[in-house]
Amino acid sequence: MRGLIGWSAARVGSAVQLNELDDLELIHRAREDRDAFGALYERYVRRIYAYIYYRTGNAFDAEDLTERVFMRALRHIARYSDRGLPFSAWLYRIAHNLVANWHRDNSRRPEIPLDDGVMVRHQWQEHPEQALLKAEEHQRLLNLIHGLPPDRQQLLILKFVDHLSNAEIGQVIGKTEGAVKSLYHRTLLSLRCKQQEILSEGTHEGQQR
Repeated sequence: MRGLIGWSAARVGSAVQLNELDDLELIHRAREDRDAFGALYERYVRRIYAYIYYRTGNAFDAEDLTERVFMRALRHIARYSDRGLPFSAWLYRIAHNLVANWHRDNSRRPEIPLDDGVMVRHQWQEHPEQALLKAEEHQRLLNLIHGLPPDRQQLLILKFVDHLSNAEIGQVIGKTEGAVKSLYHRTLLSLRCKQQEILSEGTHEGQQR
């Protein structure tokens, strides 16, 4: 993926020691040092891009919105305060707001691209038949997820693609940790019900044949 807004691995490579600092140290330096912010950018750009891509289903818009996330973060980095959650949760919150505005402007329902390689990570070193079965299982799961309301799609993306905790997800979507946990359980229940419906339909069709 090409570097956005002028930061690249080459630029950050001129100050390799920055990569060895933790987020809070980089944030402190980034208020006066653009290269320190570049290190934060390199650390999180792919995760933010993947999240936005799943929420928009469009690579061009995902790159544009990712650029906006980091430009906004750079403008407001001086006001960032550590509240016990990772810096990434703050970035995801910015991305969440920008994507919400994007959907409002475009009047589209969020979609998850079902053929993208970010979520469906096939291990082609395995036996081809095993790999094919796994691909089919992933596809069925993605089809189920695609049928969920947008807020539940987003929850699953944050949890299983970005591996955020319930507290971090709550920070992104503006809900309490308990509310996220409750929504997660309801979402899993909904997926199980949908899966059972599909299995029942398949059994019924098989009997008719």
